[in-house]
Order: sequence, then C-alpha cells, then structure tokens
Amino acid sequence: MKKLLAVCAMLCLPLAAQATESYSVLFKTQGAYQDVRDYVQMAIEGKGLKITNTNKIAAMLERTGKDIGETRQVYENAEQFEFCSATISRHMMEADPHAIVMCPYSVVVYTVPNDKTVYLAYRKPADTRNPALKKTLVELETLLTDIIQDAM
Repeated sequence: MKKLLAVCAMLCLPLAAQATESYSVLFKTQGAYQDVRDYVQMAIEGKGLKITNTNKIAAMLERTGKDIGETRQVYENAEQFEFCSATISRHMMEADPHAIVMCPYSVVVYTVPNDKTVYLAYRKPADTRNPALKKTLVELETLLTDIIQDAM
C-alpha cells in the first residue's frame, strides 16, 4: 500500500525533462531514491530488456576518492543501469556498423548532497546525417524516455 501511494504521488508530479547539455537528457522527480531506483529497474525489465550491469557510481567515487586524495561527496546515491535492445541495436548497426560504440545503453539514477530531488538521465544519442541511423536513434531515445517515464 505504501508503495502504491508513493507511485500515485510521483505520477501527480509534472514530468520534468530537459536537455542539460548536448550529451544528456535529465529528468527530475521527488521520492525516496531507493524507490525510484527500483522503479527504473522494473521499467527496464518491463520492456523485456535484460540489465547486463549495474554500476554503483557513488560508491566507486567514494572508494576511489580516498586513493587520490579527493574527499568531496559528489553524490549521495548514484547508479547506472546498462542494457541493450536486440532490435534497436541490430537496426542501428545495420545502418552504420560503427554505431557499435553506442551500446550498451544506460539510464542513471542519482541524488546529490543537500538536494531532495532524484535525478534520472540518459546519454543523448549523437546527431547524424545518416537517415537510417537517425531513424533508429529516434527509436532509441523514445525507448530511454519511455523507461524513465514508466519509472516516474
């Protein structure tokens, strides 16, 4: 019941997406980090996709920061989910075999210190003049946006 109420509350919030830089698309929501993180995982798997790796970025920065003399906390929580779509990847690489560098896809979920916002983001696919690749990259961006919207 508690989870259902959290989902309802999140659905009532306006969906905020913005291109932060040319390399990313950022969404913002409110809620418990762990809940949003779990919703992202469920949204990816709900599309029939397999998460191949989960990178615990906040933990990595904390662990390695000590080794290089850095102590500033960048994230309270931060994870990156890596996954692929056989269909989109196939179409993308048929359009341009060099597009292999765009796999796997990823969605990140993170919080920063002193901010109650939970951020979700993905890498913005590069612009291309190749019409077939451009079409596939639109499909990819739709998939990534849908995953985040499903999670929010």
